[in-house]
Amino acid sequence: MDLEFSDSPTQSPSVRHDWRKAEIEELFAEPFNDLLFRAQTIHRQYFDPNEVQKSTLLSIKTGGCPEDCGYCNQSAHFETGLPASRLMDTDAVLQEAKKAKAGGATRYCMGAAWREPKDRDMDDLCAMVRDVKGLGLETCMTLGMLSDDQVAALKEAGLDYYNHNIDTSPEYYKEIITTRTYDDRLETLERVRNAGINVCCGGIVGMGESRADRAGMLHTLATLPEHPESVPINMLMRVEGTPLRHSDGVDPIEFVRTIAVARILMPGSMVRLSAGREHMSEEMQALCFFAGANSIFVGDKLLTTPNPKEDKDSQLFEKLGLRPMALDAS
Repeated sequence: MDLEFSDSPTQSPSVRHDWRKAEIEELFAEPFNDLLFRAQTIHRQYFDPNEVQKSTLLSIKTGGCPEDCGYCNQSAHFETGLPASRLMDTDAVLQEAKKAKAGGATRYCMGAAWREPKDRDMDDLCAMVRDVKGLGLETCMTLGMLSDDQVAALKEAGLDYYNHNIDTSPEYYKEIITTRTYDDRLETLERVRNAGINVCCGGIVGMGESRADRAGMLHTLATLPEHPESVPINMLMRVEGTPLRHSDGVDPIEFVRTIAVARILMPGSMVRLSAGREHMSEEMQALCFFAGANSIFVGDKLLTTPNPKEDKDSQLFEKLGLRPMALDAS
């Protein structure tokens, strides 16, 4: 299977939105070295291969979520020992954002454990967006499903990105979540896109899904009218009390393959090496960067689960010769 390259070798390959699932499964099956070479070649045509974006993710409202996502310790359906909290004060969020910027983050992501925000919360959420943008950071939020009016309010406040993951393939989705449909997620993404807000959307691997499901997840993303500007690929964090706590996980090489295929399918997107880095070796992370990952979360926590310490990331960047991506290059 050949990629569509432009006539000039100095130009980037054309971006496709017509990928067939069978083509994506063929990519997954390529010899590992060939797949990584292809992904790295494309990556270099769109990005500096030695720059990685640093983002920080803060839980602004934790626990008590009415959804039953089988991987999530914030669901009210499961006994995980995580206490629910109210929406954080705007000033407290701003203080955390200042710390993130001092730590080298250029994008600040704020997540709330909701099915959807209530209208009474929108003024506070919009104030958070404006205040964080005032620090010179890119802003991202993940709040669940949104109405048209809520999307418009966030756009007016200046929100740069909205995260709403599809999690897995359409076929496997019902094995993970029953309280929200796949179409619900796609409709929210469409509202966000139509409002002119950048889309951050990816999924989770290691939930017991098959390779065909991983291909199906990426097929959904790669055939959207516009690719998500950010594509987080998460490795399942197995949390006690959740239905997926005994999942077999995913083979490290298969995870790297998923990163590489995402890079090939969506060459202009930021591919974020997201949850699970705490359990990845330096060698595995290095392969992910070579496969085309060029964004990570920094900070001690990703919402409620552990993340590598800042000094560990700094040491890894130094070993690999990586540089943090500047804000104007992201």
